Amino acid sequence: MHPRSRTILEFILDNLVWFMLIVVLALFSALIPNYFQIGIFTNIIEASSVLGVMSIGLALVIITGHMDLSVESVAALSAMAVGILFCSAGIGLGIKLNPEWLMVPVSLLLACAIGALIGLVNGFLVVKLKMSAFIITLASFIWVRGIVLAVSGGRSAQDLDPAIRWFAIERFAGIPLSAWIAIGCFLIFSVMMAKTPFGRHLIMIGGNETATFRAGIRVTRNLIIAFVMAGAIAGLAGWLLAIRTSGATANLGVGLLFNAFAAVVIGGVSLKGGVGALPGVYAGVLLLSSINTAINLMGLPANYTQVIHGFLVLAAVLLDTFKQRLRQRLA
Repeated sequence: MHPRSRTILEFILDNLVWFMLIVVLALFSALIPNYFQIGIFTNIIEASSVLGVMSIGLALVIITGHMDLSVESVAALSAMAVGILFCSAGIGLGIKLNPEWLMVPVSLLLACAIGALIGLVNGFLVVKLKMSAFIITLASFIWVRGIVLAVSGGRSAQDLDPAIRWFAIERFAGIPLSAWIAIGCFLIFSVMMAKTPFGRHLIMIGGNETATFRAGIRVTRNLIIAFVMAGAIAGLAGWLLAIRTSGATANLGVGLLFNAFAAVVIGGVSLKGGVGALPGVYAGVLLLSSINTAINLMGLPANYTQVIHGFLVLAAVLLDTFKQRLRQRLA
């Protein structure tokens, strides 16, 4: 194959999900009335902020060749902690800090710290004790959600303090600040994965953990850090979820785990590890959000969403297999 043709083909394979997103948006804009407007596209970006942030942490762990099923419950617990402390209705304690702006960094640090602690527990059990990441994080998914139910008693915290809620209300360039936080996270972690030794080491670990260890790279430390980061990022997603809903409920975030997995797989991250990039994951998140918006505008039952997402995940897995075989032929 001609080098130029090979370069073009590699570029298409690496950014296939972005081309899919463009095609889907073009089709929806042409076929669905009132879809092609700035307000709709802004809503797509806003609606994808929580899922997008959660998908970052999940993608980091999957790229290393492991799994983290706890991110949904971690986000729910972080949101509940923020809600209980800083909401003024329901089970909220209505705590006030002086000056008020301190409530933003304090609530954010609390949410991320809760997530990081759970991630540390997961990472220690998986990496140090060599236990199955699937089993450990599935257990965390269950017991962390149990803590949410136990702490809340099945009740909700409402009316989040305006000093924190401000991030979901204020807009820049027509987009809420909470969505800009998600975009910023994707930019920061994309650069980290592509340009820093730590990011490259995570990809190497996912490709061949034994060879990476023999190359002198501290595999154990990097893997534990990846789990801690995934937990902290899930905590950030919980903070954004509390802001968006102005509080927290016992069943907050239910179903986000599946959507996060769908976005990661559709975004080109291989479940086998070692392959994937975060910009593609963001495109996967936007693709899911675009489809959800189209279903709402067409007035279709919500059940159609799961059907379409399921077929998208199946198509993404098949496409990943096809791309791997194609890359082997190009090698």
